[in-house]
Amino acid sequence: MSRKSGGFAKKNGVGKLTKIDKIFTAGYNKDMKRNYENEMLAQIQGLEKGTKLLLHSCCAPCSSACLERLKEWFSVTVLYYNPNVDERAEYEKRKAEQIRFLRETGWADFLDCDHDAEKFFAAVQGLEQEPERGKRCYVCYGLRLEKTAEIAKANGFSWFATTLTLSPYKNAEWLNEIGEKLAGRYGLNYLYTDFKKKGGYHRSIELSDEYGLYRQNFCGCRFSKRNG
Repeated sequence: MSRKSGGFAKKNGVGKLTKIDKIFTAGYNKDMKRNYENEMLAQIQGLEKGTKLLLHSCCAPCSSACLERLKEWFSVTVLYYNPNVDERAEYEKRKAEQIRFLRETGWADFLDCDHDAEKFFAAVQGLEQEPERGKRCYVCYGLRLEKTAEIAKANGFSWFATTLTLSPYKNAEWLNEIGEKLAGRYGLNYLYTDFKKKGGYHRSIELSDEYGLYRQNFCGCRFSKRNG
C-alpha cells in the first residue's frame, strides 16, 4: 500500500472483496490475546527520559489519564486530528477543550491539523450502514493513525501513539495492530497501549471532573451520533 493511496482507505471494486472485507471475513486476529499494557512497560524500560512522542488525541478527557502517565517518560506533543467529527461547532468545541487542558496542566505541547471532514467521508464511503465498532471504525482508526505516523515522520518524532485505547468502546487490538504496521512502514516506534487498564478510563473521569472538561456523549461522526 502506497502512502499516496492511503493504507487504510476503502477501495471499491466490482465483484471483488475490499481489503477491509477480507480482514473481517477472515476473522481478523480474533484469537490474539496480547497484553499491551505489559508490552508498553517493556518498551519504556531504559528509555531516555524526555524522548519525543507524538500522541494522537481524540479529545481532552481521553488525553487526560494518558498524559498523566506518559509525561513521566516522554516529551509529548498532542496531535488533534479527528476528521470524523464532521460538525464544525462540535469539532471546535472539542479542540478548544484540548488546548485549555494542555494550557492548564502543561503536560504536553499541541499540534493542530486541518478539519478535513471530507477525508473521513471518502474513506468510509460504502460503510455508512455498518454498526458501531465494525468495519467503518476500523477504517477510521487507520485514517487517524496513518496521519499521525506521517506527521511524526515529517517532524522528527521517533515515537507515536493514540489515546483511543483508553475508551472501553474502542478496539485496542485493532488500534495496536494498525499502529504496529504503520511503525514498520514509516520507520518509527509505535507505543503499544491499553490505557483503560489500571483504572485508566475511571481516572480520566476523575480528571475531567477536576478540570471541568466537556465530555461528549458520542464518538464524533454522524453515524455514532445516530447510534448513540
